[in-house]
Amino acid sequence: MVDRDELREQFTEAFEDADYPISSPMGLIPALPNGPSTKFESDDFSMTAMELNTKLDGDFPYENVDSLVDDVMESLESRDLI
Repeated sequence: MVDRDELREQFTEAFEDADYPISSPMGLIPALPNGPSTKFESDDFSMTAMELNTKLDGDFPYENVDSLVDDVMESLESRDLI
């Protein structure tokens, strides 16, 4: 079972240094430690940032990391990925 808190923490750490507001997914790449290859993992969940982008229902722009991470988590949950 995926540890949602752990996953939320990984997303927050990866995206918190982005230059907000972010108007597109491309604005997040410079903040990621390994660019689009940055991997997020928890138990049986494993996805790179590039894969994650294809699964999101993002509503850009995002004004801060919390609103972005909230949407990421909601998108993954609504698609039964976590």
